[in-house]
Amino acid sequence: MKRSFLATICLFVAAAFAGPYDIEEFTAQDPGSPDEVITAEFGGELKTIPVEEVSSLQEGRLVVRQKFTDPFGEQPTAYQIYQGSAGDLSSMSALTAPEGTDYSALVKAKLYPRRGMPATDDVEKVYFDGKSVFIPGATTAIAFINGDPIQLKSANADAAAEDAEFAAADAGAGPKDEEEECDENDPDCEEEEEEEEDYSVADDVDNSEADSRDDAAYAASSDVTDRFGIADEVRFWSAVGLAAVFVGSAVMGVIQHSKANEAKDAYDDLSDVEDQLLGEVDKACNFDGKCREAMIQKADLGNGYTIAELQARKKTNKKTQDSYSTARNIWFGVAGLSLTAAIVLYVW
Repeated sequence: MKRSFLATICLFVAAAFAGPYDIEEFTAQDPGSPDEVITAEFGGELKTIPVEEVSSLQEGRLVVRQKFTDPFGEQPTAYQIYQGSAGDLSSMSALTAPEGTDYSALVKAKLYPRRGMPATDDVEKVYFDGKSVFIPGATTAIAFINGDPIQLKSANADAAAEDAEFAAADAGAGPKDEEEECDENDPDCEEEEEEEEDYSVADDVDNSEADSRDDAAYAASSDVTDRFGIADEVRFWSAVGLAAVFVGSAVMGVIQHSKANEAKDAYDDLSDVEDQLLGEVDKACNFDGKCREAMIQKADLGNGYTIAELQARKKTNKKTQDSYSTARNIWFGVAGLSLTAAIVLYVW
């Protein structure tokens, strides 16, 4: 019975720890439809392929991971992986993850155009060639592997960033017009200086109020992003924490239950011995009450041990049993509450 209980605990823990950014199963039954990027090798449909085989695709083959969502919300969202021949990939950038990232983990990870998006807003169609990842219209993407954010980038995105930095540095280092030296006796030069003095009012304008409004608006925007942009991550890790509380509480409950059973066994054993001894006492005393009480208090059962001491020991075992039973009920109650809260946060 204990094994089955622990097995149930493990199942609940596995469900609570499953991340909202992971695809646990590929169960969609919809047929795989080819497009301009991936073509069918046999017949008119793409064939399904296990996750483990995606990282070892043969040259010229391609895989598409398709997300199927019921627009009416009656059926749960499902995913499937289809294999075919590589078509025209020229319109997409090859995205790569940081070195050391498990490619199979990428195949099972939901992908997003940017951070802070809800867990359910992942990209619907993603292509894999065994080395890179292709997303229509994207040069970067975000995935979460074991809860950690991973950024996928294309070589074009890095080159564009470098070009932009170089261009900005170039513009800042451009030659400046040499200032013309002015002859003290040149009246035109003097007029120019006077005009500059008359019309240069940039330093006199007080923009502090406008600047403070801009700063406040930026801070509010950042605050909204911080509070709501990572809501899914907060819920996920809260569920993980509650699942850990559930495991610890359940283990403590099992330990207390075991101790309560031990105390109950000791109590039952002493009760049997007490019943036998009192039966002998009643026979010896011919059921006389005073004689029975005297025998309970004075009769030596060996090494000075009396029936009264046995009864005191029996009461102690009963109190111990009740204490362990109460602790067991409390721990199981905490486990139930934390598990319920973890599941609610996970499915929310």
